[in-house]
Amino acid sequence: MGTGREVVISLDGVTDKNIMQLKKINTAIFPVRYNDKYYTDAIASGDFTRLAYYSDICVGSIACRLEKKEGAVRVYIMTLGVLAPYRGLGTGTKLLNHVLDLCAKQNVIEIYLHVHTINEEAINFYKKFGFEYIGFFVEGCLLRLSALTKRKFSNFGLSEVLFSKFLVLNPISC
Repeated sequence: MGTGREVVISLDGVTDKNIMQLKKINTAIFPVRYNDKYYTDAIASGDFTRLAYYSDICVGSIACRLEKKEGAVRVYIMTLGVLAPYRGLGTGTKLLNHVLDLCAKQNVIEIYLHVHTINEEAINFYKKFGFEYIGFFVEGCLLRLSALTKRKFSNFGLSEVLFSKFLVLNPISC
């Protein structure tokens, strides 16, 4: 793929008309079957949910949920995935940069996600973008990573983040 040629990855929005592409990508990449609320949240997030195409072939996606907390908006990355044969071409980077850029433009205070603790490739990927490890579920099956937006983000610190069944190890500081 792409030997000697520039790889062109394009992004497109998710709507009611192409939601099946997101469903097919999710089925191919993730071991989880997502419910209708997931897809409703993905569409409702507007520009924050995107499909990635390599030569008109849908090869990946990012799906987000917008959340309001104490009058501020934060973004939860529900899923970010790329089909295995298309990894390493910059698709995931392009998808994540798209969302990070939107967050910076819209003054989103936080962007966060959960990653399986054994998914070291994903953990390292997110760390490259400034996401920090801040805790894990008590059952030990998920790791929570978070980054504050505004890209080289302004100094906004959280002294404590607490979720049910969530153990906070370190506060976020930028």
